[in-house]
Amino acid sequence: MTRPVKIITWTLASLLLVLAILVIVIATFDWNRVKPLLNEKVSEALHRPFAINGNLAVQWQREPDEGGWRAWVPWPHFIAEDLTLGNPDWLKDPQMAGLKRVEFRLSPLPLLVQRISIPRIDLTQPTGRLTRLADGRANWTFDFGPKDANAEPSQWLLDIGAIGFDQGQVGYDDKTLQTQLDVVIDPLGKPIPFSDIVGSASAKKAAEQGDAPQDYAFGLKVNGRYKGQALAGTGKIGGLLALQDARKPFPVQADVKIADTRIVLAGTLTDLRNLGALDLRLKLSGASLGNLYPLTGVTLPDSPAYATDGHLIAKLHEPGGATFRYEGFNGKIGDSDIHGDLAFVASQPRPKLSGKLVSNQLLFKDLAPLIGADSNAEQKARGGASKQPSGKVLPVEEFRTERWRAMDADVSFAGKRIVHSEQLPFNDLSARVLLEDAVLRLEPLSFGVAGGKLDAQIRLDGRSVPMQGRAQLSARHFKLKQLFPTFEPMKTSFGELNGDADLSGRGNSVAALLGTSNGNLKMLINDGAISRSLMEIAGLNVGNYVVGKLFGDNEVKINCAAADVGIKDGLATTRLFVFDTENAVVYIDGTANFASEQLDLKINPESKGVRLFSLRSPLYVRGPFAKPSAGVQAIPLALRGAGMVALGVALGPAAGLLALVAPSSGDQPNQCTPLLEQMKAGKAPKTVKAG
Repeated sequence: MTRPVKIITWTLASLLLVLAILVIVIATFDWNRVKPLLNEKVSEALHRPFAINGNLAVQWQREPDEGGWRAWVPWPHFIAEDLTLGNPDWLKDPQMAGLKRVEFRLSPLPLLVQRISIPRIDLTQPTGRLTRLADGRANWTFDFGPKDANAEPSQWLLDIGAIGFDQGQVGYDDKTLQTQLDVVIDPLGKPIPFSDIVGSASAKKAAEQGDAPQDYAFGLKVNGRYKGQALAGTGKIGGLLALQDARKPFPVQADVKIADTRIVLAGTLTDLRNLGALDLRLKLSGASLGNLYPLTGVTLPDSPAYATDGHLIAKLHEPGGATFRYEGFNGKIGDSDIHGDLAFVASQPRPKLSGKLVSNQLLFKDLAPLIGADSNAEQKARGGASKQPSGKVLPVEEFRTERWRAMDADVSFAGKRIVHSEQLPFNDLSARVLLEDAVLRLEPLSFGVAGGKLDAQIRLDGRSVPMQGRAQLSARHFKLKQLFPTFEPMKTSFGELNGDADLSGRGNSVAALLGTSNGNLKMLINDGAISRSLMEIAGLNVGNYVVGKLFGDNEVKINCAAADVGIKDGLATTRLFVFDTENAVVYIDGTANFASEQLDLKINPESKGVRLFSLRSPLYVRGPFAKPSAGVQAIPLALRGAGMVALGVALGPAAGLLALVAPSSGDQPNQCTPLLEQMKAGKAPKTVKAG
């Protein structure tokens, strides 16, 4: 044997001997001797107490999953028992977390390239208490001391593949969110396949997008309060948190109730290290959509009880902000169906909600909570604090303008069929809701009504106190025979209703806006009919009385009805209000005070002949909107034409109303034209003094 060969042989033998001695020493070394030093160093680094109170051991085992020669390389398995981690000194509770046992294995070969590779960590009976104070200090934030600006960054990398765990308890107390939760985690006993919870179709889709989700292995129970509201729920999760593979889905399922809102979800969470994405089937239900605001920060309108079922996809680390998409959801709001897609982006300067919603059958009563027009009982059921005073007709419930500053929105809505009643046939609804910097706009808002259209543009400026509002409305071609389909005399009518309104006001409720409003209202009706039975159909008891006094029980043809009303500071005053019937011309003048909700109207009839009409005195309608009273004025009609005493004032309004005259249908001329032309010329319509 040559000298170089001997040297190499002795060198290798020495290295193998040293390695063998090192392995024997490590394998037989009592690692509990290093616990005091280890506890001290970790406590020093974390600036809080850390201790391994139980046994600390290292076991060497081969990894059967390793192939080739690597399978012969033993891996160290570290086992530590009874671990505790303390809180920072500003918390009274001394302990933050505890573990009965922690076990992990370390891959030795990556150490050669300065990488600490731990394929899996197993935690036994973890306990923890996460706390955040009102000033923002949180015990899960660690103080590692000041960084040395001149120090070079470490070349070592830590790579943890997955974390396994078993039964445990976690408490969460967050003063900034007014949230206190206690979570108990227990093994299910027998794992539940992912497909059993979410369905085979969803399981197949999840598997196609990445690895097949693992089975549900643990059950959850949670109790406490979230943002000050009572919370209780149950759930299921997988048993292994995959941190290394961001695509590997972690199964989650939960059924949680927060106050009157119920949340049911099932699906997967991916990229657990960064809490990256959610893919869930989500069911929501509750007393009012408005109650979701304190839970989610999403501004939604008050509504009747609702329930939805859809697909939630969340990507929490998008460049423009976290995105949430609620896709293909179906549900009900009140007795109306609802379908659509919504997207919420946590963008700057404000988050934004966008989407498209459709209702195939929309009940008109389900829109009442939007303006606080539902009953006291319904407001109470949805958690409303405002109560409509008895005897008050206009809704007093205030718009929650402080919530409008929380986000922007661009949502379109289509109600394909509206169910109201046989007496008032709304056909459909389309609207685009725009919210930007606390300014809410409905542009456009369009109803199909009785063969015609009601178009509106509404703007509410929530930036000002009180709120500023404006509404512009245009009613065109409402067919009278469709407005009153059960009223026999209207069934052959070619008459229409047309009108315009432009109102502006200030206040945080419908009552306040109208009570301070300024603007104009114009309306024109041609070729109709009127009777006491029509008033009953419309639910107008006072109108029933007035029509009975004017015309008895007879049905009377209306040639034309014209109204021009000016509104100033909430007081509506008639500039022109006239009914031209086959028996008489009826003039109405007076006021309607929206602030006090009081009517004060005088009704002056001018007979066209002696037949069927003999009323000699004017009528009045006075009192509150909720229950006005009607009667006969004590003084008789002094002269024929008393209703036209102020005829000169009506010249301008009559001219303005001519623009609303609908084109004639067939051979029937529009009978509003001659009436308004005469009034425009300063002439009273032709009448014959009653005998």
